[in-house]
Amino acid sequence: MPLSFFLGIKLKPKPPLVLKPFTTFFFSTNTTTTPTIPLITNTLLKQCKALIQAKLVHQQILVQGLADMATYLIGTYIACEAPMHAIKVLERLVPSQPTVYWWNALIRHAVCLGFLEDVLGLYRKMQRFGWKPDHYTFPFVFKACGELPSFRRGASVHAVVCANGFESNVFVCNAMVAMYGRCGMLDDARQVFDELCVTGIGDVVSWNSIVAAYVQGGNKKNALKMFTRMADDHRIYPDVVSIVNILPVCASLSAWLQGKEIHGFAVRNGLVEDVFVGNAVVDMYAKCGMMDEANKVFERMMVKDVVSWNAMVTGYSQIGRFEDALALFERMNEEKIELNVVTWSAVIAGYAQRDHGYEALDVFRQMQVCGSEPNVVTLVSLLSGCASVGTLLHGKETHCYAIKRILNVDGNDPGDDLMIINGLIDMYAKCKSVKVARMMFDSIATKEKNVVTWTVMIGGYAQHGEANDALELFSKMLGQEIFIKPNAFTIACALMACSRLAALRLGKQIHCYVLRNQYESMVVFVANCLIDMYSKSGDVDAAQVVFDNMKQRNAVSWTSLMTGYGMHGCGEDALRVFDEMRRAGWVPDGVTFVVVLYACSHTGMVEQGMKYFNSMSEEYGVFPGVEHYACMVDLLGRAGRLDEALKLIEGMPMEPTPIVWVALLSACRLHPNIELGEHAANQLLELESENDGSYTLLSNIYANARRWKDVARIRSLMRHTRIKKRPGCSWVEGKKGTAAFFVGDRSHPLSQQIYKILGDLILRIKAMGYVPETSFALHDVDDEEKGDLLFEHSEKLALAYGILTSPAGAPIRITKNLRVCGDCHTAICYISMIIDHEIILRDSSRFHHIKKGSCSCKGYW
Repeated sequence: MPLSFFLGIKLKPKPPLVLKPFTTFFFSTNTTTTPTIPLITNTLLKQCKALIQAKLVHQQILVQGLADMATYLIGTYIACEAPMHAIKVLERLVPSQPTVYWWNALIRHAVCLGFLEDVLGLYRKMQRFGWKPDHYTFPFVFKACGELPSFRRGASVHAVVCANGFESNVFVCNAMVAMYGRCGMLDDARQVFDELCVTGIGDVVSWNSIVAAYVQGGNKKNALKMFTRMADDHRIYPDVVSIVNILPVCASLSAWLQGKEIHGFAVRNGLVEDVFVGNAVVDMYAKCGMMDEANKVFERMMVKDVVSWNAMVTGYSQIGRFEDALALFERMNEEKIELNVVTWSAVIAGYAQRDHGYEALDVFRQMQVCGSEPNVVTLVSLLSGCASVGTLLHGKETHCYAIKRILNVDGNDPGDDLMIINGLIDMYAKCKSVKVARMMFDSIATKEKNVVTWTVMIGGYAQHGEANDALELFSKMLGQEIFIKPNAFTIACALMACSRLAALRLGKQIHCYVLRNQYESMVVFVANCLIDMYSKSGDVDAAQVVFDNMKQRNAVSWTSLMTGYGMHGCGEDALRVFDEMRRAGWVPDGVTFVVVLYACSHTGMVEQGMKYFNSMSEEYGVFPGVEHYACMVDLLGRAGRLDEALKLIEGMPMEPTPIVWVALLSACRLHPNIELGEHAANQLLELESENDGSYTLLSNIYANARRWKDVARIRSLMRHTRIKKRPGCSWVEGKKGTAAFFVGDRSHPLSQQIYKILGDLILRIKAMGYVPETSFALHDVDDEEKGDLLFEHSEKLALAYGILTSPAGAPIRITKNLRVCGDCHTAICYISMIIDHEIILRDSSRFHHIKKGSCSCKGYW
């Protein structure tokens, strides 16, 4: 407690005290100028406005021997913020039941000031001097124990309550329920509440207290159940506090139906007119995404405050209705409603969540112009906006602002600092400054990191091609001495890393972890990630099993499974899932049709693909975008219908983007057409596309036509524009982990055995009729040397290692960062006829399941 509390002294300067008007109560002058001393009364004590005045009155009480006025003096000292003087007076009184009132007044005063430890000190002192607490004392003491929180001391006070016979007092027991709830002891709170119900003394406050206890303890489902029981009890009538307590629970559980029922109850009982209830109803509908209902309630509110407006602005922003949010913004200005930091932060967060980072930055600038001071939530939302559009410069500016205003400021909450740092790690990682993000991550002490800190760093690695680092960090997180349980986002990031590496073994381990730890509240979210992981790791059957076992599904669930089947060349299965999706009542959107067309393209289902493309707008109201046209160009190009593909591009209602021309260029490589390939390449150059794959495809077209000068020209152009061709790399899972290989790689410890096995295999398949396709050796050398170059391709080396290290009959899973070489594809098909393994090869485009000489791609790759 501060010294000022004990001494009754206010430390800030005061104007000089004028005593003249007050002294007239003590000294009045008659005609003979003889002063008379008035009788000290309660009215006189109430007029004391300063400590010195109270002391003068106290002096006169002592002089006049007015002992019966001492109790009134205690109240005067409390009113003058001098509790220590009040305590000194109390200590000299004989303990009696009426004077307990003044101890209660002192305790209440300390509670109001937030001096919670002093409340317990006063409680002990009153007992030490012989006073017995009454039913007014205990509620204040329990409040202090709950807010500290101090379960041990609260439980000891509970014992005193029972010893003194107050366990049947409803006010005391209600305070006890609230205390146990604030201390997180829900079982104890429930036990006291149940005893109240058994004795029949419980009231609406008792029910409100137990509901609030469950809410504070995070047990929201039980809170909702208790409120339902309360509403069904004909002896109890929920009040304003009841409604305001439970509606946020409905919002957090997305239980809009129960929320609507509670809204109806509030309307029928006239509670909705209260501004707090109105705000809670608006907030509930807004957080459930039901903004039309929220707006109806908002417009009917007779009294609105800034909370009402903020709930609406936040709701509109979160569901992407920015025009409505900004319209409310303007209305707030017109009606002179103050735009506080919550309002600004809501709009910034809304833009950031929808990946409209530049709009978020514009709102932040307006906020600064208006003089509103950003808080932690504002800056974290702004950093998220910067991350969403990859604007590193603005992210750095926000970092500087945070350093000046929030980070390392004396007296600042460490939790706020960590929120900012987590936002910065996320921003730097998503802006591809992963090293800076890792430096910030490592600068935080291990014991201070929370689950968000780990998740943003793991996610940063996973999203930007550092999948190995992501999984290594995830493993480190699980192995920490101070265990931090991963949340759904952490699991999703780890599964994303597994998907990128096609690391099926690790993905299965994470799946087991999910099952063991029962992520019940996140089943849909985690299950979708598992479907994606299994699909991209070569086990689409396992993806189907996960899908079949889902109790709830969303649009992402269906789309992920369709994508998996499309990647594996199972077009019929993808279309089967599409039909099941429609029968289940889901309406296909643009993303769904991209997946459907992709599946048709990779299975050679040209007519079906064209049918779905033409029916998009007519039957489903989905107008084709650039991605859909790119899929159609790819579909027609793979089928060799290049003229139709070009005609489709020329008829596009929007300008073709690089992805469209790359699809056409790729088709020109598959079905040699130099003229059309050059046209597509020129279009890409005009669009300033810096994709190394485009140059490589054109170079391959020239090399296949033996136009070596043009090949040299393309390579020179790449050097001039500083575009580097990505080296081909293949990796395969073995007994002792994953091994990676580049073309001609001899760095592996088993390199000699790998090349020996591969050499033997090539000799055997040549005897079976295999002829190296030297057109895939893109160098101006003779065919024999080209055959040697093809022999050392990374996918062949990975296959040899897989054969060397895999158990008999086990699938060999190979992943390549580029599209598989045509010669390697042919050679592996031959090799599959003489080994007892299924070869599952994933390249940058699709999966190839190769067994007994045939491939699932059927030539469409």
